[in-house]
Amino acid sequence: MAIPEIWLFVYILTFHFLLFGLRSWLLWRRTGVNPVTFRNKDNAHDWNGKLFTIITLLVTLTAALYAFGGRWYAFLVPIPYLETSVLHLAGWALMLSALPFIFIAQLHMGDSWRIGVDERERTALATHGLFRYSRNPIFAGILVSILGFFLVAPNALTLLLAGLSYASVQIQVRLEEEFLREQHGAAYESYCKEVRRWV
Repeated sequence: MAIPEIWLFVYILTFHFLLFGLRSWLLWRRTGVNPVTFRNKDNAHDWNGKLFTIITLLVTLTAALYAFGGRWYAFLVPIPYLETSVLHLAGWALMLSALPFIFIAQLHMGDSWRIGVDERERTALATHGLFRYSRNPIFAGILVSILGFFLVAPNALTLLLAGLSYASVQIQVRLEEEFLREQHGAAYESYCKEVRRWV
């Protein structure tokens, strides 16, 4: 049974609202700290933030075209041999499991959660909850979600977005690891020895 196209658009809006919009607002309201750390500087961190923003906008546009675009969706160059009910449902399973997984990982970070590297605040090192099994459960969940997105709407643009997301996440993980080494020193090194980068 196919899931109506509009639900992909609803999922993407819900994903961005819950995991970035609402989560950012709740943290700011509780602590007074803006969790968005990208500042439009000419460095790798802020360049990656721009790439992340572009990916987010293109994912939303793609979901809108998938739901409402009609003939315009053909311009995204669909991949017909991947448009099977099995892959479609697998994509939905990945996306729907990634959403609560990322949300729980954000909760486990508590007030240390940021979008990017926060050089102005010293935050606690998250090593409990999902962080006992992965040093980057939030990023892992994002990659699972974008893979699901590609399987639900397989086309040239979603394939490109999956590749760009993977590259962007890998860059961001390494930037954050370098920062955490500087901020937490031996404690972070010990954590890295006990917990793998992904799983």
